[in-house]
Amino acid sequence: IARDGTWFYMGTPIGRKPMVKLFSTIIRRDGDDYFLITPVEKVGITVDDAPFVATLLTVEGEGEAQVLRFTNNVEDQFIADKEHPIRVTFDEQTQEPAPYVLVRSNLEALIHRNVFYQLVELAVERVIEGKAWLGVWSSGEFFPIAPQPE
Repeated sequence: IARDGTWFYMGTPIGRKPMVKLFSTIIRRDGDDYFLITPVEKVGITVDDAPFVATLLTVEGEGEAQVLRFTNNVEDQFIADKEHPIRVTFDEQTQEPAPYVLVRSNLEALIHRNVFYQLVELAVERVIEGKAWLGVWSSGEFFPIAPQPE
């Protein structure tokens, strides 16, 4: 699975969306390894970054009552909350952010750049352990995006 969410088989993109959706229901992660698991086999697969990409964001409400609903590249929908937290890592060299949201179990979706820009537009400041952070609210939870520049 490429970083942009494209699924491949033997070097060729899988063009049939229903096939990708089916495979997305049987993907599992054990440690850093990904597998497609059926009742009769367990096949290892390569995932460049995350197995899903969050491609759409809808916002309901505002402030601490705000609810962020994501849709990923296989049309799964989920709300950012305690069970589906948002996290952001930063590249050590470039400081470029890599935002993720937990889809299910231990499978994440990379948040598409356009969706991340939407989150940044929604960001508010909150002090956490004496430090100012920019982040977003969803389902009563605050998800830090980045430290507030000083």
